Amino acid sequence: MISRTPSARLPKFLLSALCILAVAFAAVAQKPYPVPAPKDRTCYLFAYTPENSPGQNSVCFAVSTDGRHFFALNSGMPVIYVKTPSGIGGIREPYLMRAEDGGFFMLATETSPFNTPDSQCGLLLMKSDDLIGWSQKTILFPERFPGIPRIRDFLTVAAPHAIYDPAEKKYLVYLTLVFRNGGNNNKVYGVYANDKFTDLEGEPQIMFECNSTRTMEAAVIPFGGKYHMFFGKDKLVSDTLFPGKWTAPEPDFKLESDSFVEGSGTFPLVNTDKYVFMAYRWDKQWFFAETTDMKTFSQGDFSLDFTPRRGSVVAIARSELDALLKIWGRPDKFELPAQHNPIIEAFYADPGTLYAEKTGKYYIYPTHDGFPGWGGKDFQVFSSSDLKEWKFERTILTLGEDVKWSGGNAWAPCIMERRQPDGSYKYYFYFCGALKGDGRKCIGCAVADDPLGPFIDIGRPVIDFKPEGVRGGQEIDPDVFHDPVSGKYYLYWGNGYMAGAELADDMLRVKRETVKVFRPGRTFREGTNVIYRGGKYYFSWSVDDTGSPNYHVRYATADSPLGDLTVPPDNVVIEKDPARGILGTGHHQILKVHGTDDEWRIVYHRFAWQNGRVMDGPGFHREVCIDKLEFNSDGSIKKVVPTL
Repeated sequence: MISRTPSARLPKFLLSALCILAVAFAAVAQKPYPVPAPKDRTCYLFAYTPENSPGQNSVCFAVSTDGRHFFALNSGMPVIYVKTPSGIGGIREPYLMRAEDGGFFMLATETSPFNTPDSQCGLLLMKSDDLIGWSQKTILFPERFPGIPRIRDFLTVAAPHAIYDPAEKKYLVYLTLVFRNGGNNNKVYGVYANDKFTDLEGEPQIMFECNSTRTMEAAVIPFGGKYHMFFGKDKLVSDTLFPGKWTAPEPDFKLESDSFVEGSGTFPLVNTDKYVFMAYRWDKQWFFAETTDMKTFSQGDFSLDFTPRRGSVVAIARSELDALLKIWGRPDKFELPAQHNPIIEAFYADPGTLYAEKTGKYYIYPTHDGFPGWGGKDFQVFSSSDLKEWKFERTILTLGEDVKWSGGNAWAPCIMERRQPDGSYKYYFYFCGALKGDGRKCIGCAVADDPLGPFIDIGRPVIDFKPEGVRGGQEIDPDVFHDPVSGKYYLYWGNGYMAGAELADDMLRVKRETVKVFRPGRTFREGTNVIYRGGKYYFSWSVDDTGSPNYHVRYATADSPLGDLTVPPDNVVIEKDPARGILGTGHHQILKVHGTDDEWRIVYHRFAWQNGRVMDGPGFHREVCIDKLEFNSDGSIKKVVPTL
């Protein structure tokens, strides 16, 4: 079982007692969804074993927002303690990594909770979806692999690591087996884990052999089409992972450290071309260095407010950091960065927005993106109390399951809160979906009593027709609007044409006799949004195709919700900024900040970037952003400068 200390606010002596006594429970939480995209993993988690002292063979966590300055969680006390089948009850040398599916794996060695190294003969395979609850399997090497020769019936398992092998589509576990016979004969063994990371497949095979007594840990990282192995202060290279053919250290490889090192590891600094090498020096200090080529390393500005003996670092998202801080508390002097764009981790687009009077919160209902051909089937909702920190809540609707008339193309939702005569609230969620049978795009509606649902589909499309005189385009991109002057509700839609109509009293159909096709000019493509301000109705829309870097927003004004449009000569609301890598800024909604007289935000999507480049398939790899929107004194909209 895995022990999770309940609160960072408990006294330190009680925390230690809980760890040593193993007052434990198995706590594997439900996997958070969605998995943050690699580019959004801009914070860092350091999993470590503290410097040797009685009772400290356990796992502690530290966090960083820049990968250089780390602060211990839980006042430096353990966050994970293991009670293993052998009864030894200790854990050390944690190696933390993110799995290919977005979860987390941890490898560690089983040992005494005190400093009894001769008991270090077990390997721990651990899994978590949220870094808080962990499952665990212990493999005792002397029992599991009796064929491995042991001298004086003694074997030490040390420094386990893992790396995904794309050739085998498996995780390679590699670790050092130390044979003691008056000296060290350190051998790095490799063995594949099973698909569930709960056991090993086959017997360990020698991966690398070194007779040095100066170090015993190997750390491997892919870079430049090769595999690079750090072994103490040496580095070797191989074209293949396992079995590898490791060459001698490169001539220009240089590591500036006067002391012998062990416990080495590397991790990338997200959204840069830099990697960090880290190792424990024998003078009981940690050594950090940066590199861009895996050959030349330079020491930078690094700091720790704790003293680790072994450890590893993995990149995590802001939402994952926030979850850890909620459990273990924020360390002293640890400052969180201001919220930055994108505001939602992972791929989303076409944000529908809502401020709910019922809950006093903001909500975003986006298109779930990242599927070739815009082929998503479900809708999710995110909430915020301040328009800065956004929390994933749940999936609220799935086409093909909750919506029987549509099987896919879940796009561009919008939502309206409407107070009922009895003081309760109803929520009308309008969305796009492909009609089963012929694939035509239609607009549906689902209804709920709460912003988070459950939402019940009304069983048919609301819009499945073209307005009179319209021949092309698609019936997509709904926008729902409440007119504060008349009290009436309106629905707008269209791709290739802009249409609008008054909604019936039940909000579940439009009054066909009120349907109007607007004339915003040739720039109109899709994504109409309507707001009211200062006696004017502002109509804004997206220009060009959503897969184009030139996708942007323009606007016009009218004197009524279905009135004729007046298009200003300079009517761009927001557009790309290629110099800063901002492309495809469109499909937006304009939202007034609740409780203010005239503060507005534009919520939109743009192309997502992956490690400094535009992703393949940019049209369906998009991310949601928020920026401030302002008006000039004459009522015109100031052009928004998109931010990072």
